[in-house]
Parts: sequence; structure tokens; C-alpha cells
Amino acid sequence: MTAHKRLRTKTYVLLALMVFAGAIGDVLLSKGVKQIGELHHWTLAGLCAFLFQVFTNGTVWLGVACLIGYFICYTLVLSWADFSYVLPASALVYVLVPLLARAVLNESVTPLRWAGVACIFVGVMFVGLTPPSTTQPRRDSTAEQA
Repeated sequence: MTAHKRLRTKTYVLLALMVFAGAIGDVLLSKGVKQIGELHHWTLAGLCAFLFQVFTNGTVWLGVACLIGYFICYTLVLSWADFSYVLPASALVYVLVPLLARAVLNESVTPLRWAGVACIFVGVMFVGLTPPSTTQPRRDSTAEQA
């Protein structure tokens, strides 16, 4: 396998992990906070009680763990792929979230929202037709000195 194909493969794998981790993390975070309920008393005591419930909710922590995974994948893929490629490609999260929100949270997704999701999907597909990196990899300064 050529270096170019390996770069493309690892970019696609990390982007897929990033998209799934981000979408699942967002949905779990939403589910966890909905389990806790709305903050009703905007006092210091009410806020502290709400935050205590947030920080002791397992679903919230699972969502945070997924979002940390998203951040790690995002950071790694940015180390070799162009930002102008990675950020639009990461918008696939916005395609997956309504599907998960419908399936997991029983949310109703309106046709207008689906139309917006379709626009995002088409835009991501256009970006996906371009190469992940258009710049030359930086050389290590210690290698140049040797």
C-alpha cells in the first residue's frame, strides 16, 4: 500500500471514529441531562445541587468520555490532514445526531431539519472528493540538522 493510500485510510478511519464518538457523546450527554431535569432554582444552592447531579450521573460521564475520544481523534487527524478538510468532514456528526436523537431520545425531527441535514451531507460529500492534505509534511528540524 502506498503512503498516500495509508494516509487516506487512516484519515477516513479516524474521521469515522471522530464522527461516531462525537454523535454518541452528544446524545448521551443530552440523555443524561434530561434524566436530571431542568435547573429550576437559579440560586447558589440550586446550582450546586444541579451540578452535583450532573457530576454523579453515569450517562453524562459516558457522554463526556465519548467527547474526549472525539477530541483525541480530532487532534490526531489534524496533525496530518488539512483543517479545511477535517472540519467540514467532522460535520457528519450533524447528520448522525438527528438519527440517534430520533432512535435513542425519541425526538421528532421535522422535514425542515431533515432538509438541513441533507444539505450538510451534500456539503461533506463535496469536501470528501478532495484530498485530505494539500500541503507537504513538515520535516523534523533535528532530521534537517543531521
